[in-house]
Amino acid sequence: MQALVASLLVLFCLAAAAQAPQPPDVAARSYLLLDVSADQILASRDIDSPVEPASLTKLMTGYLVFQAIKSKKIDLKQTLPVSERAWKMPGSRMFIDPKMQVPVDDLIKGMIVQSGNDATMALAEGVGGTAEHFVELMNQQAQALGMKNTTYKNPEGLRAPGHLTTARDLSILATRLMQDFPEARPYYSIRKYRYQGTPTANDTNRNMLLFRDPTVDGLGTGQTDTAGYCLVATAKRDFPNLQGRRLLAIVLGATSELHRANEAQRLLNWGYTAYEGLKLFDANQSVLEPPVWKGTERTVKLGQAQPIVLAVPAGSAARIRTQVARADPLVAPFTKGQQVGTLRILAGDQLLREVPLVALQAVEQAGIFGRAWDAIRLWIK
Repeated sequence: MQALVASLLVLFCLAAAAQAPQPPDVAARSYLLLDVSADQILASRDIDSPVEPASLTKLMTGYLVFQAIKSKKIDLKQTLPVSERAWKMPGSRMFIDPKMQVPVDDLIKGMIVQSGNDATMALAEGVGGTAEHFVELMNQQAQALGMKNTTYKNPEGLRAPGHLTTARDLSILATRLMQDFPEARPYYSIRKYRYQGTPTANDTNRNMLLFRDPTVDGLGTGQTDTAGYCLVATAKRDFPNLQGRRLLAIVLGATSELHRANEAQRLLNWGYTAYEGLKLFDANQSVLEPPVWKGTERTVKLGQAQPIVLAVPAGSAARIRTQVARADPLVAPFTKGQQVGTLRILAGDQLLREVPLVALQAVEQAGIFGRAWDAIRLWIK
């Protein structure tokens, strides 16, 4: 099999990364700005340094709760008991007690909007049977998601030896939470909530950006004396060349609630102005349609199930070009979703990214006569 690099000769007179823009000076121990639409880190510092996640732990608790709902292990209208352990949880609370039977829907709101440790414990016990088993599920899920430097010791985020994560791992979790459970997103944008019979003064989401920036729709906050003030904020903004462009800003170890919000806002605004998102190909759009040998079809369409998006510095005059690397000849059969080639995205001669290209439809093997005829053609070729 001879390797073939088939240039698409598609030249985009668009911005290219000749030199990355200088990010703002962020006052935090570590931070990360991710272009979720392009799956590209735009700015970061110390993203693999271990940190205490504080209540950002609840993002993983939320992941497992929505997973349990999706698998019909629990449902939103189902009520859960409030154990003595949940009732006596220290720190931020929803103010529920053992006399109550609380719907899952309300417990989720209490965990997300009020950052209630009592609501979080009730959910953990409802899904895992015990908090200890739930923590085992948290760590198993972290490994399954590729969160290599995360270890959970509890479901709510109170300080415990070895209860650690990183900015990179939080970006993985936050991205997968939004992608795997889009039905969860509205919960994370709720500004105010309280359960009936609980104090009215405890009804405000601690994510200040929800009140400041209408494009922000999540995700979570955390704070302890040792962790500092932490925030995972995500925003979605529309642009002429890319609708619904989503960024994710993670700020860990800021000095106050106001500072974490200000630093996250600066990162989001900078990301949207310093970089522009370019949609090179739509989801399931054919990038290339090369010939197929010994198959029931003469060609196979190559592309991606998701849009192929790139973030590049705004205002750059460089050209973006793409190339496809694939084997030649391509001999059937091919299953739908099977990787057949690689899309190489370049700015001039600089390789920016490689994207796997898969068969967008299955191509079955031809009958004996068709295979024989193509064998002869290949031999002559």
